[in-house]
Formats: sequence, C-alpha cells, structure tokens
Amino acid sequence: MDQFFADLHIHIGRNKYGKPVKITGAKSLTITNILKEASDRKGMNIVGVIDCHAPSVLEEIEDNINKGFATEDKDGGIHYKNTTLFLGSEIEIYDPNCQGPIHVLCYLPTVGVMKQFSAWLSQHMKNIELSSQRYYGTASELQEKVQELNGVFIPAHIFTPFKSAFGKGVKESLEEVFQVKMIDGVELGLSSDTHMADKIEELHPFPFLTNSDAHSLAKIGREYQLFQMEEPTFQDWKKVLKGVGGRKIVANYGMHPMLGKYHATVCKNCLTPIEKVPCIHCGSVSMIKGVADRIDELAGDSRNLTERPPYIYQVPLEYIPGLGKKTFEKLLDHFHNEMNIIHYVPEDHLIEVAGDKIAKSIINIRNGIVQVEQGGGGKYGKWLS
Repeated sequence: MDQFFADLHIHIGRNKYGKPVKITGAKSLTITNILKEASDRKGMNIVGVIDCHAPSVLEEIEDNINKGFATEDKDGGIHYKNTTLFLGSEIEIYDPNCQGPIHVLCYLPTVGVMKQFSAWLSQHMKNIELSSQRYYGTASELQEKVQELNGVFIPAHIFTPFKSAFGKGVKESLEEVFQVKMIDGVELGLSSDTHMADKIEELHPFPFLTNSDAHSLAKIGREYQLFQMEEPTFQDWKKVLKGVGGRKIVANYGMHPMLGKYHATVCKNCLTPIEKVPCIHCGSVSMIKGVADRIDELAGDSRNLTERPPYIYQVPLEYIPGLGKKTFEKLLDHFHNEMNIIHYVPEDHLIEVAGDKIAKSIINIRNGIVQVEQGGGGKYGKWLS
C-alpha cells in the first residue's frame, strides 16, 4: 500500500476558449494549470476537478491526452506527472423535498463515462458549460444516474448556511431529500471538523472528506486528506471509501473550523457574532446561523472518535506571517513542493533555507498547532500564529 495526498474539490475558472466556467474562479484556473500546479508545486497526488461535466473542459482534458501530456487509466483517473485527476461535477439540487438549494459532488471514472453523464445532465440543466448550475429533477434521480454509471455521490460542504444539505436543504435528516444508501461520503467544509460533524448520529456511517473548494491555484490544498491505497485510480478510491482490503483515509487535514467564514452565528446586518436577536450592536433582528450552532441543533451522542482518522489542523504556507514570495520560492526550489515542506523536510533543513522563525511556523503547521480568531457571516477568521 502507498499513501496519497488528495484534494477533491477544485473549480475551473476558464475553459480552453477563455470563457468562464466557475464565474467566481480565477482566470488562471484552467484544467492544464491545475494539473501543473498540483504536480509541480503543491505535491498533491490526487485532485478532483468538479467542473468536468462542461464539454469544453472535457475537450481540454482530451487535448492533453492526445498530445501525450496525460494518460487515462483503465481503472479511472487521468495521470499527469505525479498527479492523478478524478473527474467530478458540482451540481445544485432543489427538488420538491428541499427546503433550499443543495450542492452535491458527482464523480465519474473516465472521460467516456463523464461524457455520458454530461449529455444526460444537459437535458436537466440550462447551461452545461457553467459550474454548480441548477439541476431540474429529483435528487433520487440524480443519485440513480451516478450509481448507474459506477460513480461516487457526495453531498458538498454539508453545513454551510447557503446551498448545503444541513445548512439549507433539509430540516433534520438527509433522508428528507436523498436515498441515503446511495451516499458514498460527506464533505465537511471549511467551517467544521470531524469532532463537530460526528455529533450527528446520522453521519456516523459515512467517511468524512476534507477539500479546498479552490477558486484559485493558490487555494489548492487548503484542505485535503491522506489516502492509503494500492494505486491512485478511481476504482481504488471507491474501495478507500468502503474501507476495503486495508484501504482507508489515514488523516484529514484542514483549517481550524473557526477560520471558516460561516463558523459563528452573526448579525446579518453588521456581521458581529451574536447569540440571539435583536443584535446588541445594531438592533437588527436578522441573523446568519453559523455552522457550530446548526450542528449543535442536530447533535446527539458523539461516537468514539478513535474509530475515525485524526483531523489535523493546518493552514497553507501562504498563511505564514513574514513568508514572502522570494523565501517561498526558495523553499520550493530546495524541497520541490508544499506537501513535502509541510510534512517531511527536517526542521534543521528548513532553518537553513528560511530561518528560525519561518521554520518554527512550518513545524507548528505540521503538528497542528494553530491559534485563530473565529470567522462568520461570510468573513474568514484569522490565523494568528
């Protein structure tokens, strides 16, 4: 068995024709640039790009394969240098059983199968070329299609106040909208962690995934996980989610939940953290319920967390105070990529290249030692050291 770092929620900003896919995504966020960044600088072994339903994105993937820059594995996944691409699609559900819109992630094994899914999806969607578009149909129908195509179905960032299962879509249970037996795992999102999510008994059977939801190249690897598997293929990943043959999620790495921009309940008007309305600061009677409070509403008895992989608090290297571009590039020149720097390079080697202060900050990141100021209402928290 080998181990692989994986970030499975990355957006496309522009397609091969320079047109938007994820409108809020950076222009540099193309499929080709994602693969280069992940392999050459991030050290991310597996990436999931969740706008691959767009025909123009599939064209660019096929261009890379036809030119010999990438190869498709018979067991699913596109190999480029040290990184494997899993083909995904983020979709917005709002069927009659939803209280509000829900984002879900659908992953398919090969380009050919994703083309089939894209053709089917285009019959249920107004613009197949854009990301996270409204799907016109029921959640169950979508789940059945993904299962028919041997795919993976995962509710995305399940607690965020907007466009998520528990944040907006259901009152109390996933069963209100989904066929629970067809859910392969759940994505926690930036404002929660394993300890928080595991308070909800309904989630106990599912593996937890931690991903970046990257809208720029720099945010790739903001959250990720470490898989233990035979090889980085789609079919082997499915076995990881089921815990088959020693395959497993070894650890989840993510930002402290208080850094997430929806962690705390805040006044909708002035965005000040509050416990109840009216707001003592501005008098508003409207609030945005934070992830922490929403989870507490749904919470039951927590399970024994030793049964789950550890959740290790980390931040990307770009968060380190005083780490300028020149020193950052120097670190990459010496140690190749961010995953190597964060996880493996000995402290004395880091000191030689970046000095004591930066080296200490990197070691703190490695050990999950973080001090934070909480965020909420769409405003990120701050990493203090």
